[in-house]
Amino acid sequence: MIRNVVDERVFEAAVVDSQRAVAEFDGARQWLASARQGPMEPLAAEVWVFDEDLARVVLVKHRWRGWVPPGGKVEAGETPRAGASRELFEEAGLRPELLSEPAAVAVRSFHPDWPVTLGLSYAAVVDVATPFVAEAGQPVAWIRLDEGWESYFPDDVARIRKHADWIAGQMGRR
Repeated sequence: MIRNVVDERVFEAAVVDSQRAVAEFDGARQWLASARQGPMEPLAAEVWVFDEDLARVVLVKHRWRGWVPPGGKVEAGETPRAGASRELFEEAGLRPELLSEPAAVAVRSFHPDWPVTLGLSYAAVVDVATPFVAEAGQPVAWIRLDEGWESYFPDDVARIRKHADWIAGQMGRR
């Protein structure tokens, strides 16, 4: 997707959320600033959904990426936050309110043959008893944060754990 195809409101929402993100990885904010100058792949958004004890996270089993947070491409005219919510509903059947601060901003490629793009991660906390409605062929599960999981993005394990600790601190739990 060429940058000028993304409407300015969507791009500005990505800029604001990247600046507000609790964590930055891969020089994402600087990458986004330079992306204004030329072609840019579609934005990506995901949700790190934690249980109320902040001991588990919701992950979906992607056919070749392994266990990853629910997420995907932000559609035309959609803000990254709205895209994250939509993807969470499509992949897990969940509609929680996302926490006000974005969890993280990163630059990554979602396939070995694709260029890098900006990815925004949001967070939510839900009751572990909330039922899932999985997308066909993509199982959804609660995964314990004190256990590892197989993922195309191995750094996500530590990043997600660290964000759970940050939320706990915000809630006065740690």
